[in-house]
Amino acid sequence: MTEAIARSWNWLDGAFAAALNRPLARRFTRNNRVIIPLCILLICGSFAAAALLQMRNDRQHALAAAAQAGAMRARDLAAVTGMSLDRFAAVGASFAANPGAVTLLPGVRNIAVYDASGARRAILHSHAAMAPALRGEGRSVFAFGPQAGLSFSSGGHHIVVQFDKQALAPRRLLEQAALVPASGPALLPLTDREGMEWMRSPVPGWPLTAAIAISEDTALTDWIKALPLYLFVMLGPALAGAWLAALLVGAFERHAKAKDAIRSLRATRPVEGKLMVRLANAERGAAEALRSKSEFIAHMSHELRTPLNAVIGFSDIIADGLYGTPGHPKYAEYARDIGDAGRNLHGKIGDILEFANIEAGRFPLTEEPIELAVLVGTCVDEQQGRAFSRRVALSLGFGEPGLVRADPQAVRRILCNLLSNALTYTGEGGYVRADVRFVDGAGVVTLTDSGTGFSAAERARAGKAFERFDRAGKVTGSGLGLAIAMELTRRMGGAMRLASQAGDSAIMEVRLPRL
Repeated sequence: MTEAIARSWNWLDGAFAAALNRPLARRFTRNNRVIIPLCILLICGSFAAAALLQMRNDRQHALAAAAQAGAMRARDLAAVTGMSLDRFAAVGASFAANPGAVTLLPGVRNIAVYDASGARRAILHSHAAMAPALRGEGRSVFAFGPQAGLSFSSGGHHIVVQFDKQALAPRRLLEQAALVPASGPALLPLTDREGMEWMRSPVPGWPLTAAIAISEDTALTDWIKALPLYLFVMLGPALAGAWLAALLVGAFERHAKAKDAIRSLRATRPVEGKLMVRLANAERGAAEALRSKSEFIAHMSHELRTPLNAVIGFSDIIADGLYGTPGHPKYAEYARDIGDAGRNLHGKIGDILEFANIEAGRFPLTEEPIELAVLVGTCVDEQQGRAFSRRVALSLGFGEPGLVRADPQAVRRILCNLLSNALTYTGEGGYVRADVRFVDGAGVVTLTDSGTGFSAAERARAGKAFERFDRAGKVTGSGLGLAIAMELTRRMGGAMRLASQAGDSAIMEVRLPRL
């Protein structure tokens, strides 16, 4: 027998090895994208199957335990009920023998004695309602309204004892219980019988059956409480396996890519290998140069702002004559020119620093719900002084209420840059108007001015760093305002569009996600 099993095992082992040695099988087993998830799936499936089997076994065990407990309760109820009925019968027999010297038990309501012809010979309480005498030999138990009774024959008499139903057994035994006589209605009927199983036991010495109802919902209460644990047993390995499969597949693929790259480099000719190395070095050098440029701009901007603050401050002191009037009036004029030039340069350096931080991803954004029309109105009010000095009509035309999700400071910076550009390119007596509408799930701010507009070539370059569009008689900035506005809009998930024709009004549209 052992040799036959060994031969069968060797045959299966050989067949399995032969199957794996086939080209298709080798290709399948080397595919990490397939084999690792398949193994994880099989492991998780085994966990799920074990958990389901355990759930089924525990459910059957819970039902069996509930049935066993119900059967024990039914036997206890039958035994206690039989003893109670025997005591009530003993009281009835004592009353029939000597009506004046009977000692009543708690729960006994009335006793009556009848002769063989059915005539009543004695009664304990004549004023109380009494069940009629039952014909026939032997013992019987019956229901009589809210009470119950028993009848039996003793010493040529027929005795009927009437008692309370609740006196038959303790209250805990009567829960979910019924007492059913051989004939007639039940003494303790259970009203809700649907979906219940009954465990029965005969009452010793009496034609009565004790029954205990077993509810499946009650029996499975503890089992239902354990369902989250079963779900964890099934889902826990599945989630862990999926995460592990993703990690393993990623690691194996990175390893495979590295091996393929090495194999490809070894297979290429020396000239091609050198070109690939040079290309990789050039790509790394470009990334390093871009990072160094951003760091240099940010560092030098800080270094330049510190002495500029001193230049601006000292020029204001000289121009205002804080320590006395300068020796010549031209000195005060030159000091004011130095202060204006310093402030202008300070603003340009601030724009450069801000753009460098935005480009390097160091500009913090905190998105929150914003009432767009209110914020646009605030920015328009802030620019009213400059518009008045340039004799340009600045207004908020249409402001549709609504919320967008964006950073308030970033949106304020965008609008101030765009309004500043519009006022710069709008001549005296012109207008600049802002409108707020909500279209296709986005809040749209439209700025329209009566300036000279932009050509197609200028629109193509708009938004690039340090792009300036000079106009006759117009003083332009560093060319970073529009670039900063576009980059901030993009980072908040929005978009910006410039629509214009040369010699016509310019229209700038900003779209932000609606909340």
